Amino acid sequence: MILIVIPIFGLKFFLSFISNILILLFLIPIFLLLLVFIGLNFYKLKINTCNNCGSISLGLSKTCMNCGVDLENINKNNQLEKKPSESTIEVKAEEIK
Repeated sequence: MILIVIPIFGLKFFLSFISNILILLFLIPIFLLLLVFIGLNFYKLKINTCNNCGSISLGLSKTCMNCGVDLENINKNNQLEKKPSESTIEVKAEEIK
C-alpha cells in the first residue's frame, strides 16, 4: 500500500497522514479520560450520605433505604452551614496505670 500511495500522492501526504494517525492515537485516550472524569464528578454530586446510619445512596430516593430517615434534609443541613463547635468531639484523656 505504501508503494501505491507514495508515487501517486507524494511523500509529504504520506508523512502528514501518518502524523495525523499518531495524533489521534494520543488524543483519544486523553479525551476518554476527560469524559470519565466529568462522569465521576457528575455522580459524585448526586451521592447522599445518611446522617443517621451512614449508608450511601445515589440521590434517587427521598428516604434512606436502611433506616427510613428523610434524605432531603441532608441538602438543607449542609456541613458547611454548621458551626465548628457543633461538629467537634471533645475527648478527655485518662492515664492508665
